[in-house]
Amino acid sequence: MSNIFLGKLEEITDLRSVWKDEARDFTPWLSQKENIEILGQTLGIDINVESTESAVGSFSADIYAKITDSDERIIIENQLEQSNHDHLGKILTYASGKNASYVIWIVKKAREEHKAAISWLNDHTDEKIGFFLVEIKLYRIGNSQLAPQFVPVEIPNNWAKQTKTSSTTSKKDTDTQLARLNYWTALRDSWDLNSEYAKSFNKRKPSKDHWYTLSIGTSEAEILLLRLQIRNSIGVEFTIRNNKELFDNLFKYKDEIEKETGLSFDWDRNDSRIKSSITTEKEVDLENEKDWPNQFLWFMETSLKMKKTFSKYIS
Repeated sequence: MSNIFLGKLEEITDLRSVWKDEARDFTPWLSQKENIEILGQTLGIDINVESTESAVGSFSADIYAKITDSDERIIIENQLEQSNHDHLGKILTYASGKNASYVIWIVKKAREEHKAAISWLNDHTDEKIGFFLVEIKLYRIGNSQLAPQFVPVEIPNNWAKQTKTSSTTSKKDTDTQLARLNYWTALRDSWDLNSEYAKSFNKRKPSKDHWYTLSIGTSEAEILLLRLQIRNSIGVEFTIRNNKELFDNLFKYKDEIEKETGLSFDWDRNDSRIKSSITTEKEVDLENEKDWPNQFLWFMETSLKMKKTFSKYIS
């Protein structure tokens, strides 16, 4: 039997011997396509970098990105040191300022209290935002090139179930997700049923979620189209992120808004969560595909009414 010689894996613990500065060295390196793909493959996200040092008020987020073929926004904050309270505050500021769907905090070493903080955020914020805490490692064998490794230490709740089909996933869950995907795909294919709607809202990639997001041109709020299987109904929700004052201001004009739209809303300030919502629903037969065009037209007409009316009271 021939001798087999194996090298010894060595960890490079001094990250600043490779990247001296986050902004000038690490962020430009990570934003390169081949490197951001390593991070994306680790987390199960197809990341498309939009900009680096992206302005958020008087501050700058290290990397601003989106999920490919989607309007879902990603903030990436880099720290080549042990995690600290300053950067924890930054990721919250940037997430709010950019209306992010995902926040990725990359650190050399995650302290226990910050692991707990990210876990708490994932438990107590709504399902439309997820927080990742990731450690960056560097290795080499002998004189070989350095190899990076991203190690997730905290991820959004149920993330593994969202990114791959588990052997324990029930057939009922799979069928429900497939029904949602088929429904939203049909909606996307019917975008031109209402020409004004098609001009007012951008298409996004259909998902297996029970909602479909529409941007209304402000980071303060968005519109969600809802497919509510349990109640066999559909809905349109005006979602306000982390701004109770805006909700209160709109609520002052509740009667005027409902009169202008011709709709009745459920106004939910939701004091225990960061999100407030203003929602209207309609009972339908979700299983009747022949009725889907009528349902889509209701989505379109209702979304247009809500965007036009609420925009008057926001600006």
